[in-house]
Order: sequence, then structure tokens, then C-alpha cells
Amino acid sequence: MSQPATVCAAFQATAAIAPDAVALRTPGDAVTITWAEYAARVRKVAAGLASLGVRRGDTVALMLTNRPEAAIVDAGAMHLGAVAFSVYNTSSPEQLEFLFGNARNRVVITEAVFLPAVKAAAGGIEHVVCVDGPGASLTLEELEAAGDPAFDFEAAWRAVEPDDLITLIYTSGTTGPPKGVQLSHRNIVTNTAAALEVVPVEFGDRITSFLPMAHIADRASSQYFAAIKGVQVTYVDNPREIAAALPDCRPTIWFAVPRVWEKIKLGIEAKVAAEPDAKKRALAQWALARAAAKADAQLAGRPLGRLDALRYAVADRLVLGRLREAIGMDQMKWAWSGAAAIAPETLRFFMGLGVEVCELWGMSETSGAGTINPPGKARVGTVGPPMPGVELSLADDGELLYRGPGLMVSYRDNPEQTAEAVDAHGWLHTGDVATIDADGYVTIIDRKKELIISSGGKNMSPANIENVLKVSCPLAMCIAVVGDARPYNVALVALDPDAAAAYAEKAGVAADPAVLAKDPGLIAAVQAGIDAGNARLSRVEQVKRFSIVPAWWVPGSEELTPTLKVRRRPISVKYAAEIEALYDQA
Repeated sequence: MSQPATVCAAFQATAAIAPDAVALRTPGDAVTITWAEYAARVRKVAAGLASLGVRRGDTVALMLTNRPEAAIVDAGAMHLGAVAFSVYNTSSPEQLEFLFGNARNRVVITEAVFLPAVKAAAGGIEHVVCVDGPGASLTLEELEAAGDPAFDFEAAWRAVEPDDLITLIYTSGTTGPPKGVQLSHRNIVTNTAAALEVVPVEFGDRITSFLPMAHIADRASSQYFAAIKGVQVTYVDNPREIAAALPDCRPTIWFAVPRVWEKIKLGIEAKVAAEPDAKKRALAQWALARAAAKADAQLAGRPLGRLDALRYAVADRLVLGRLREAIGMDQMKWAWSGAAAIAPETLRFFMGLGVEVCELWGMSETSGAGTINPPGKARVGTVGPPMPGVELSLADDGELLYRGPGLMVSYRDNPEQTAEAVDAHGWLHTGDVATIDADGYVTIIDRKKELIISSGGKNMSPANIENVLKVSCPLAMCIAVVGDARPYNVALVALDPDAAAAYAEKAGVAADPAVLAKDPGLIAAVQAGIDAGNARLSRVEQVKRFSIVPAWWVPGSEELTPTLKVRRRPISVKYAAEIEALYDQA
């Protein structure tokens, strides 16, 4: 088959393959929607939006949790040639006012829980549609019933052209106001086709949607992969419940950010350590050791010896296979990790377990992925080679430059910053410092503006240091390393709520971050983790002092982006006194 020119055309072809197959669902099949039902509701939403005056090129805002209705309204807008975009659910009215002003949308589709924030930021909003009840201009049911019976749906979606915009992805705004990355149907179709040359996807493959829908990772991996290839999507509205949802979904392909992979790894290790039966515990530990040996051999490019291969087969039959089934990864063909750097130890762990996690690199400005580690040829520590059709280069200062089919149309209403990001030769200046080996595999060092240069002139990557430390600090959700223009590095440690709660219960103290931050036993445990991590770092990279922050850091907060990247500049301002105190201890 020839490649569809737009995502609308791809959706229509996909929906006709197996109309009775389930396209969208929630855990436990509480909600199931077939491709035929999905397509019919998309038609109704498109007609309903048209009755509100939405036309080709108009924008429609979505402020929704991960739920099937999000896919339906997104696709309905898309078939009108409209530009559906999601905003982060943590957005304040002030932030929404900026986003809606930049996007110039007149329609917002949301949920009852977000209505106060949406209404407070309404501005030029004419219609608010609520998907889960009354309280707005319209309910979703009323929108679907409002369409003109004479509306020509077929003509509407066929009029959509490859260079029409399909979505806006607003950057996290860590260095200023968010920028609206404008992506076209051509961007999505061609970039997806390039990715599919590296990681094959088939109709009926299964994935989850649990990451923020305003981020390119979820939008590309669930919304567009579903439309283009017929991937079944299980929607998990609470990201903290993803581990419990995996055995229900049993994804065949999956994307998660590093912290999710880390939490699953820590959960497995904690469960093994807590096994009360000594024989079962010893067997599980032996099996994990065999898994580590296999991963080491694979990374070294050598086969296991005959005896070690036999041991691994026994470990897989007795423990590892059952473990994959228990965590819902027994049918997984391959998985991605992206949006931030992941510790090599975490990739090694899953590789030994029999789950290949392919680290990738990309940006909103590249329509998602730009490089992918190929399954079976992954190199831990790299983000893989460029996808087909992608060109990469390095600037004189090591900044990674990108040119390819996913390159954004522009930043919305921001020609100056567009020109700063994309030069006259079509190269996107990514802001990432990288190296590229002889085989084209890319290693990301860190963000150009976030590199630490000590007072002694030593260059360091804070992200790499943080990844090493987090591996040995299970109590830490995030570690923010500080050291630019300083004689040594210090760190702020934000506790993981789940791990901290488990510690608090065992220690008999309140599961309050302000209390835990002063608890001698917890401080000692974090110190032990920092010490273990420091042992794997060069002397100049080591963290000399740390402070545990007395509050949770949550996604979308001052400290963290919705995908758990550290907001360094706001942290340095908010915690300036704590940072200075760490240096004053000298």
C-alpha cells in the first residue's frame, strides 16, 4: 500500500481493516470502543465542532486526563482540518490564558475537575465542552448530537492537505514562556514511516497512554501510532497506576520515561529482597544474577558460554519468565525510553530480564523521535543512530544539529525564535551536546545550557551524575546537582513518595517530607546511596554535600516538568538559601 498523505487518510484506512476489533479501552475493559465505534464517533464530533464554527486551520484545546474521549475528540478535530492540541493538566489559569491566547482557540474540551481553571482563563473562549457531565457550554454527548445531518464529513477530511497543521506541542517553558511547536500532517506521517523502518508496528499491537497528552511522546506513540497502524490503546488516567495496569494491557510495544523504568526495576528488587521464604529469595537472586551475566555478554557482543547459557535458560524458565508475566511484559516485542537520559544500569537490568528497552532521542521540534536504538542492535549509553531520512551533524562546540522529515513548521507566532532554532541551511540547533561514533550512534552529553563548569574549569554533565546517584538511592525520586562556577558539587534530593512512605511505615515516623527530611535513619540511607554513587564517579564529579528537600516534587511543578525533567533555573532560585548553606558548611 502507498503511504497515506495525511493522518486522516491513514485513520480511515486503519478503521476499515477490522471494524469489530477493539481500538480504545480502559483497564479491566471498563470501557471498550471498537474501530467502527471510534470512526462513527469521530464523524459525530467533527460534525459537532463544525456546528460550533470550527473550520480548517482553527485550533481546539484539550485539557483531559488519559481517557478514550481524548482520542475521539482529537481525531474529530483532525478530520475537520482543525489543529487539536493538549495542555498540561497542572496548568494554572494564568498559564492557560497564555496558551489559549497564543493558540487563539475558541473551543476547549475538558473535564469537570478542570472547569474552574478553564473558566478562569476563558478570555476569548466561546465554547467549553465537558466530557464527563454538565457544567460547561455543552456535554460531549450534546456536541456529538449537534452536528448538521447534511454535514459532508467525507469532503472535510479529504480536503486536509499534508502541509496543514495537525497539532501544537507547547514546550515545558524551562527557559521562558512556552513555545508552540507547529507540526504538520506531513511531519507526522513521514516521521512515523521513518520510525517504522527501525521498530516495526502491526495492526493489533497494544500500548498504553499514561504520560501527559500534551507531550509529543504520548501524542506520537498512542494517538498517531493508533491512527496510522491500528495500535490498540489502553488509557490509564492516573500515571501512578501504570504498573498495575500493565498486566491487564500486556503491551506488545511500550514507551515510558526513565523514572517509570527505574521504579519498576526498584519494585522488582524490593520484592525479591522482601521475600520471606529464604529458598525462594535465593533462587530469585540467583536468577537475577544470571540475567545480569547475560546482559553483560550481550553488551560486550559475545555469546554466553555453554554452561552460562544453560544456567540462563533454567533461570528464565523458573523465575524470569514468570517475572515478565507478573509485570505484564511477557508479550512485549520492544520498548522505548526517552524524554530524558536513563541510567545504563536500568537498561542492563531489563535487557537481562528479556525486555529490550531501546533508548531514543527526539524533541517536540523533531515530531518526536530523531534517533532510535534498533532492537537487537542497541548500544547502552547511546540513543542510537539517526532514523532513515534524518541527517545529524555536530557544531564546533559539540551541539547536535538535526535536519529531517520531522522538522517542525515553526514556533507559533514567533519568527525570531524560529530563526534562532533553525538556521538558513535547515539545521535545527537542538541545544543538546552530543558525540557521534563511527557507526553513527549518538551519545547525548547533556543540555548545552545545563553543563556544569566548575571553578577549576572542569566540564561535567549534571544529568549523568544524577543518573549514577539515583541508581543507588532508591529513596530519591529526583536529585538536582549544582556546581557551576563552584569548587565542588552539591545536590538537592527530593524523596520518592512511595519509597518514602514504605520507609516511614517501617521506621514508625510520619510519611511527611518535612519530617522525613530530618529523620536520622533516612538521612543515613540517602548518604549511603550518595556514597555508593560517588564511588562510580570521578573525583571532580562527586557530590560532597546534599540536602533533602522537605517537600514532594511533583510533575508539572516549579521543580519538575510534566515528564520529570529537572527545572534547574527555577530550582536554583527557589532553593538558593539551601544551596548556599551547603557551601557554607565548608
